[in-house]
Amino acid sequence: MKQTFYERIGESVYRQTLPNGLEIHVVPKRDYARSYAFFATRYGGMDTRFCLNGKWLDTPAGIAHYLEHKMFDTKEGNALQRLAKNGAEPNAFTSNAITGYYFDSTTHFEENLEILLSFVSIPYFTEESVAKEQGIIAQEIRMIEDNPDWQIYTRMMQSLYAASTARTSIAGTVESISHITAETLYDCHKAFYTPSNMVLTVVGNVDPVHVADLARRVLPREGGAPIPRDYGTEPAAVSAKETSLAMEVSCPQFLTGFKCAGASDGESCLRQSLIGDMACDILLGDSSPLYLRLYDQGLINTSFGGAFEMMPGVAYLYAGGDSKDARAVMDEIQKEAARLVKEGIDEAFYQRVRRASFGSSLRGLNSFENIAVSLSEGYFHGYDPFRFPQVFDSITKADITAFLRENLTADRAVLSQIVPK
Repeated sequence: MKQTFYERIGESVYRQTLPNGLEIHVVPKRDYARSYAFFATRYGGMDTRFCLNGKWLDTPAGIAHYLEHKMFDTKEGNALQRLAKNGAEPNAFTSNAITGYYFDSTTHFEENLEILLSFVSIPYFTEESVAKEQGIIAQEIRMIEDNPDWQIYTRMMQSLYAASTARTSIAGTVESISHITAETLYDCHKAFYTPSNMVLTVVGNVDPVHVADLARRVLPREGGAPIPRDYGTEPAAVSAKETSLAMEVSCPQFLTGFKCAGASDGESCLRQSLIGDMACDILLGDSSPLYLRLYDQGLINTSFGGAFEMMPGVAYLYAGGDSKDARAVMDEIQKEAARLVKEGIDEAFYQRVRRASFGSSLRGLNSFENIAVSLSEGYFHGYDPFRFPQVFDSITKADITAFLRENLTADRAVLSQIVPK
């Protein structure tokens, strides 16, 4: 295996690509008793349209999440229970772009890793078990649809995007998952759960060579062909300027979103992520001039916050919380962005945000889960997340100003509100 030592952060990563195409990352942590394994496929909620064997297929919304639920079924029983009995703490998640299966344990690590690799790579569904799962997931969907936070976010995404599958809920709808069959799940597993579309990342007190040998022994010998995906051709304009829904809430809630330019894969993807995060902190952070002014005016409370997010082909910045005058807050955000572009960002404040952002990235190295997920996402998007110090060095105040000027404009803004009935 090839070892890379990152002097500025004091970390090493062992990497190897197996003959079947599987990428393996191992981050040794010799002084820790626990170890963490993360097995991920580049397949998420947005991957509903793809080309398989020369034919374009349209699959129901929510199928990646549905497949995640069903992967724990094996001929021997439930893999979650097997791992738990073996002293591991297992779980899984589906995002817009990836599905990940993981566990951490302090004993029987290699045995648990073999269980993980086996059940994820060998599907076992029946029509009866798939039908039973539909009722369970449908109940989950109905529950989240009653959640104001879910409604306000989903409606914001549908206002931002007209064609991109980013506007589709990861869980799908009760109607969409009713079209999922065992055959559909097997087809999606065959397409995306192939070693060449996956990455295994292990963090802990483990031997990198043993990890690679075990993966080589357990997983299929052949990888699959690359799967072209269609996320939709998204126009520059937003889909709708405003949306509002009445629900049983005590105080009006809002999210305002700004449709940002997407980034291509490679280190530019990591760079845009860092720029977007810093721009968000400078504009909306709880020590920013805008936050203090809006708070003093009673337009926001401590629920107010924002973030910058990136998905395949799209990116957006959003902010929100409780407010009795959401439009006024949205207008003030745009005015403050324009002011920062015109007058410039205060140097001392910029340096404070820069140091805080860099420190946050360093603190992320304390989390085994954060290390594993960031290495996996970086691999799928063609960049090395452990190079963040060098990328930080390349970012200037002018980059932040350009981001605000290009993205925080009225024509890119939408407003999503939940109001009391």
